[in-house]
Amino acid sequence: MRHTHDHPEGLVRELHRRAQQFRLDVLEMVHDSNSGHLGGAFSCAEILAALYFHHLRIDPERPDWPDRDRLLFSKGHACAALYSALAHRGFFPPPELLSFRKVDSRLQGHPDRKTPGIEIPAGPLGHGVAVGCGMALALRERDAKPSAQTAPSGAASPASVYVVLGDGEIDAGVIWEGAMLAAKYRLGNLVAILDYNGTQQTGATADVMPHEPIAAKWEAFGWHVQEIGGHNVREVLEALDRADQVHARPAVIIARTTKGRGVSFMEYDHNWHGTPPTEEQYTAAKVELEAGMGQWLN
Repeated sequence: MRHTHDHPEGLVRELHRRAQQFRLDVLEMVHDSNSGHLGGAFSCAEILAALYFHHLRIDPERPDWPDRDRLLFSKGHACAALYSALAHRGFFPPPELLSFRKVDSRLQGHPDRKTPGIEIPAGPLGHGVAVGCGMALALRERDAKPSAQTAPSGAASPASVYVVLGDGEIDAGVIWEGAMLAAKYRLGNLVAILDYNGTQQTGATADVMPHEPIAAKWEAFGWHVQEIGGHNVREVLEALDRADQVHARPAVIIARTTKGRGVSFMEYDHNWHGTPPTEEQYTAAKVELEAGMGQWLN
């Protein structure tokens, strides 16, 4: 599916619809378990829809297929959205989503390798880029050698590594250590997508740890940089296509998003980082999300 620039309107509407379905699932999961993270899960919904339902080379029947693209979900606390994407993509049955955060469930509060489709655990934040560097290097080395399973000797790797980051987690220094290493080794098979919603657990990122000028920072570290509207599926798709055409260095897509996207009283409010809704708030949020879904059904 990669490397196509054909994004018909029907595809764009379908991906918007799926993103809204993810939000509805996340609301149900967090409400049912009375625990979880709504704000950051809502902000990355369109990114996950574009990746899992159009861009990634994956096979739910073979989660460990050697030539699959790797998706590292570094902002692990927002995993309810990832679980919804994996379930609807066929990695496990959607009814299992309501086991979220329950005892003995495969769907824990942060991603774990026991869940089909999960590449890395992501309890402590900030490790996705560094781990992605290791995977990207390994894929490049693997595909430079003759193998019956992979590309011919000398051919470019058929697989890429994608890392979904939160803006709060880039406060961690290891992110920038990984960024330096990726540039040093010219990892053209590594793409980071930064869910830049401007809000983290204790307040606005601009107050907690200012990041701007964020594009200039990534550029200074040697990355190819794009900035887009992260809730605009067409912009996400086009940015992913352009990132795949960058072969001599890593690429980052800075996706400007809104924490709590889709529910008016949650948007831009850091208090919805990890707070479950009351019954009244749940009902009101569901009404708004279902109304938002309606615009993509016709």
